[in-house]
Amino acid sequence: MTPKIALITGAGSGVGRATSIALAEASWNLALVGRNKATLEETAEMCSSAKVKIYPTDISKPEEVSALYQQLIMDFGRLDLLFNNAGVNAPAMPMEELPFEEWKRVIDINLTGSYLCAREAVKLMKNQNPKGGRIINNGSISSHVPRPHAVPYNASKHAITGLTKSIMLDGRAFNITCGQIDIGNAGTDMTKRMQTGVMQADGSLKPEPIMQLADVGRAVVYMASLPTDTNIPWLTIMANEMPYAGRG
Repeated sequence: MTPKIALITGAGSGVGRATSIALAEASWNLALVGRNKATLEETAEMCSSAKVKIYPTDISKPEEVSALYQQLIMDFGRLDLLFNNAGVNAPAMPMEELPFEEWKRVIDINLTGSYLCAREAVKLMKNQNPKGGRIINNGSISSHVPRPHAVPYNASKHAITGLTKSIMLDGRAFNITCGQIDIGNAGTDMTKRMQTGVMQADGSLKPEPIMQLADVGRAVVYMASLPTDTNIPWLTIMANEMPYAGRG
């Protein structure tokens, strides 16, 4: 069988790197996207069993995303999976103290970047032969329940759920499926602080458990392995003892 092609944003570290490795082990070929060329190259070396291309790209900029997809078509000819994974957070603080620049940075990358990548993926998937493909958006536990002092991240992840629903609906006629993976406390640089203490809804600071990144990668591979007549709209994967049920 001809290997399928996956594009992973934020592939230079964390969930993106773990998912890239898992997809390579499952015989996918990979387009790795991120802002840092050096970390993309490191991920590519970890995925040596696959055909891998790296694309240093700022996904918040429409012209760079358009150029990325033009090069993707030249390199691979089609796209079977977009994993919209890239995301950032802002420093924890009350919303009235948050600089507008921090709000804009988070929304530009987490939401606008996901939209821009999905827009180009849909264009390609509608017109390629065979038609169709799958988009998986990285939501978060924060797309269900917010953390304190995290307004831009919470808002961006709630908006990702709306993006997922829209793509899911509008893609039906074109054999394009869309699902969302909501991740709670995977072991990344973003969650390191949680092991020493993170603010809870009652204002206290408590450490939280962390789960293995590899388990997130395997979950994405399972979602991606389904035929396009089958979809997992939402999958939540989390550290078992994290305060999610009952948060707040």
